[in-house]
Amino acid sequence: MNQERIKELLENIRDGKVSVDRALERLRNLPFEDIGVAKLDHHRSLRTGYPEVVYCEGKSIEQIGSIAKVYVERRVNMLLTRAGDEVFRIVRQIEPGAEYNSEARCIWKTYDPLPECERPVVVVAAGTSDIGVAEEACVTAGTMGCRVEKQYDIGIAGIHRLLGVSEIFEKAGAIVVVAGMEGALASVVGGLTSRPVIAVPTSVGYGSAFGGLAALLGMLNTCAPGVAVMNIDNGFGAGYFAAVVCRDSCADK
Repeated sequence: MNQERIKELLENIRDGKVSVDRALERLRNLPFEDIGVAKLDHHRSLRTGYPEVVYCEGKSIEQIGSIAKVYVERRVNMLLTRAGDEVFRIVRQIEPGAEYNSEARCIWKTYDPLPECERPVVVVAAGTSDIGVAEEACVTAGTMGCRVEKQYDIGIAGIHRLLGVSEIFEKAGAIVVVAGMEGALASVVGGLTSRPVIAVPTSVGYGSAFGGLAALLGMLNTCAPGVAVMNIDNGFGAGYFAAVVCRDSCADK
């Protein structure tokens, strides 16, 4: 339940459209609901502006189905990350309107769309192998009411590709840069723009890339100011943080 729904409920009580007992029933599961396999944080959207997101890895199909059922019944904006085809089949049985991006491994259903930001979130991927993580960032920012613009396969091995699209950076509310190998793309983008850059190292690369550790350390040691760094392969975290930054920049106008 978000601020708008609570405000509407209180106004309906004031106007006599909803009884106190009915309102109490609707508020009964705030701030959380214990369904046995999880304690669902229905209060989170009031505190942070966006509902709790479900990370599917490590959860059974039955557990995910139980969680999704409650989200659908409560009409809570739903985003499930690290979800595969089998999870999507289960969720579609519960909510036929659910959407799925197989590259991002994300499932979502939006009941209460957020107002769209004026500035877009720009998501940049160094190589085609980084697109899965980049798509996770795109889906996340999109479900949070941000318009997303993508630029893929513009890594520094062919830096002319990056320079050819660099004019879009100043139009962004925030920029997500996704890169594996040595992770240098984030520093280059950070040196080309005044906009905030959220860097995401990926686990793409040969042996000494150490599953993304080389990219992570390279990004953390960037000499370009204005670059924040997420965990390895954490497209969700990057998309979420980019959306928060973007929405704040729009709200300040």
